[in-house]
Amino acid sequence: MSLLTRHVERFNAGVRSGDFGPMLEQFADRAEMRFEGVPVGPFNGLDAIARAYRDQPPDDELDVVDLRRDGDTFVAGYAWRREPDRRAGELRLTVDGALITKLVVTFVPEPGP
Repeated sequence: MSLLTRHVERFNAGVRSGDFGPMLEQFADRAEMRFEGVPVGPFNGLDAIARAYRDQPPDDELDVVDLRRDGDTFVAGYAWRREPDRRAGELRLTVDGALITKLVVTFVPEPGP
């Protein structure tokens, strides 16, 4: 099982339970998390990432719709479960061994009227 797959499973469990601790265990202390397409972040260091999930927890689970690996980076398209037929963006996880060192989450703009 890839680190990305484990991350998504633990993310979804955190959404259901409100406990993101198991997901956060996969991040290196010096990890960074950045969002593209929404006005939030960046978050540098494990403590800042933990605060982000505590202060603004996600409200929907996600599913991976495609996955590829580029060296030490996993890239996965994702869809929110409430809109399973719409690609919501990409997750880019850069890893060092068994830990995430960088997570970039991109968001595709909502369709207009």
